[in-house]
Amino acid sequence: MNLSISLAAVTVVATLSGGYLALKGKDRLHLVLGLSGGLLLGLVAFDLLPEIFVMNTSTFGGVQIVSLALVLGFLSLHFAEKLFGSHDATESDYGHDHKHPVNVAGGLGALGMAGHVFLDGVALGISFQVSRALGLTVFIALLAHAFSDGLNTVSLLIKSGAWKKSSFLLLGVDAVMRISGAAVGSFITLSDQSVGIYLAVFSGFVIYLATSHILPEAHSRHPSRLTMLATIVGVLAMWLIVGNIGE
Repeated sequence: MNLSISLAAVTVVATLSGGYLALKGKDRLHLVLGLSGGLLLGLVAFDLLPEIFVMNTSTFGGVQIVSLALVLGFLSLHFAEKLFGSHDATESDYGHDHKHPVNVAGGLGALGMAGHVFLDGVALGISFQVSRALGLTVFIALLAHAFSDGLNTVSLLIKSGAWKKSSFLLLGVDAVMRISGAAVGSFITLSDQSVGIYLAVFSGFVIYLATSHILPEAHSRHPSRLTMLATIVGVLAMWLIVGNIGE
């Protein structure tokens, strides 16, 4: 089996684990989210950005195209959420009076997550086309992202009143979409310049998710120094991972 597809299958366990912990309401989720945010930011800063600026040096309007693609990725996810009402609900939603249309917001939000999970898988498959080192570092960061995806999906459905036993099927869809994306990303043929643009858009997605959802939610109920420390540990861990794999 293709390595990227096999590793994408491993992230399914992380997604389901996040959903399980959301159901159980563990009190240490803020530390996991803080660590996840650090890992994702470290992935972008230490691995993706250096790669994409080398892979595509074309410019438009006086700036590199990949810089524009990164901003486009960030804003497209932001605008999509504002237009379609998707909201990654995690810890902060418990005990807060957010008003979501019952069932509709939860279902659309979870399906929206499935879409970006699919793009995660595509990025994983494409990254292995660039190099094994890049693919492995993307995989490690996606483990953290997969956990928060499972957590967010279940929390969103619970808060919106859409959670029921059949919702496990939707959580399963979220989990396996990354495998489908990895299969697509592994077999499509792209030039280095095109891969650079795609990974730049993906970097915009990751920055948005880390800064607009994961880290704010990590601090929503536990604005503690331990949460900040967990984020720093995540960044340092990705630094060490990228440095060692790249050698």
